[in-house]
Amino acid sequence: MPLKQVAGAITIFAAGLLPATAIARDPANVLMPENTEARAFQEAVGYATAVIAGDTIYLSGVVAGPAKGESDLAPGYERAFAHIAATLARAGASWDDVVDITTFHTDLAAHIDGFAAVKNRHVKAPFPAWTAIGVSRLYEPAAVVEIKVVARAVKK
Repeated sequence: MPLKQVAGAITIFAAGLLPATAIARDPANVLMPENTEARAFQEAVGYATAVIAGDTIYLSGVVAGPAKGESDLAPGYERAFAHIAATLARAGASWDDVVDITTFHTDLAAHIDGFAAVKNRHVKAPFPAWTAIGVSRLYEPAAVVEIKVVARAVKK
């Protein structure tokens, strides 16, 4: 990159027009699991539970699926939504602060109605944006859905 463009990029960054990635990932704004086993896994793979950047909270995807012996998917969905609620609370927010949900489903047609029923117990109107995407598989083999959330931080 020519020096003139570099200087311009620095000026734009200083003016706050470009994202401040290094600043956003200040350790004080990065949430890691409180569970030591989960934390060790995430550190080995290299991702955070959530990152707070300015007034926005970005949660990593949370997977849901049946536990051993469960035939109904609803309890797995409930566990995922409870986990997300706990992460939002750690960041000073709640489901009311969520502005965007993206879900990835291994069998969208078969699971969407049951998933939406659980989601609607946690997420109330006015609703956030929601995109549901069908995928062939997820990182966790037993998972049937992964839920990614973006929320606005509560200003106090």
